[in-house]
Amino acid sequence: MDPRAATGREVKAWLHLLDAAGAEKRTRQRMLSTLSAFYGHLTELGVVPANPAALNRARLGLNRSSRDASPTIRLTAPQLHALLEAAAKLPNRTRFKDLYAARAVAVVALLTLGLRVSELVGLDRQHLVVSGGEQMLRVLGKGGVHREVYLTTLAAEALQRYLGERDLLQETTTPALRGRTNAQATSPLIATRDGGRCSRFDVNALLRRVAVQAGPALADVADKVHPHALRHAYVTIALEQDARIQHVQADVGHASIATTQYYDRGRRTRDTTAADLVEAAIRAAGREATDIGEQPPTTRAGHPPTDTAGELPTTTAGQPPTDTAGQPPTTAAGQSPVDTAGQPPLD
Repeated sequence: MDPRAATGREVKAWLHLLDAAGAEKRTRQRMLSTLSAFYGHLTELGVVPANPAALNRARLGLNRSSRDASPTIRLTAPQLHALLEAAAKLPNRTRFKDLYAARAVAVVALLTLGLRVSELVGLDRQHLVVSGGEQMLRVLGKGGVHREVYLTTLAAEALQRYLGERDLLQETTTPALRGRTNAQATSPLIATRDGGRCSRFDVNALLRRVAVQAGPALADVADKVHPHALRHAYVTIALEQDARIQHVQADVGHASIATTQYYDRGRRTRDTTAADLVEAAIRAAGREATDIGEQPPTTRAGHPPTDTAGELPTTTAGQPPTDTAGQPPTTAAGQSPVDTAGQPPLD
């Protein structure tokens, strides 16, 4: 049919077909929004008299007010720590093993800052800056909005190690070019081996490989780990650590609450980021795993050790222990012990 002749009835029938084909509610919401925006534009141009996709979403069960729980898996701090450890040990038999491992760790560490995968692959080296004495990334988010993302020590060290490995490789394989003094600054922050920009699919595939390598910690969810899951984990862990929700929102660039505008660039400081809280949780998870592996066996509920029969230790004659004179223990005055009423204990 001619799209210009479409009516609300055809749009509803299309949505029902999507539902029957197994399209999720959020998918249908997005597709209806896209179609409505398209027809809205045609209406402004005078191509169609009205917008057939301007439907009552509540009646269609697509209203956003009754939002379903997020289908994204919830990763914990120990699981993020396991991802970092697995990334550092990612198998590779080429001579670029160290470079690939360093890049994998850097990717995981940067995603634990709450970055979108599109923001990560869009970063150049010139976006890594120092402001107010703190290292940060100047990130271009949704809607062309820039924000500053502070680097944790964990992320800064991982990024420094990766960039060092990458620069060392380029120095040994690529001759210097004249008149290209700013080439390094405009190169991608996370790059392919030949210096090209990584795609979103490259990062997603890398993260899946790391998740599989992580072993038991992510065995049940390895096939569901993707970049947005780490961004989701940043928010949930930060809130679990009692970070202010406005700080978390400013960190990840959400625009869903009105107070976001309160935190403009001039008011942002290191104290208004939750990144350090998330890093502390990840490091604590690693320490707990180490402590559990090294902790010596202890007795039950703090009770004194017993022999194989479960009895308290006795002397060689099988009698209760006595003092140095061979007599039963007495009080400081040499008297037999008494109960709280001052009377000798009953037999």
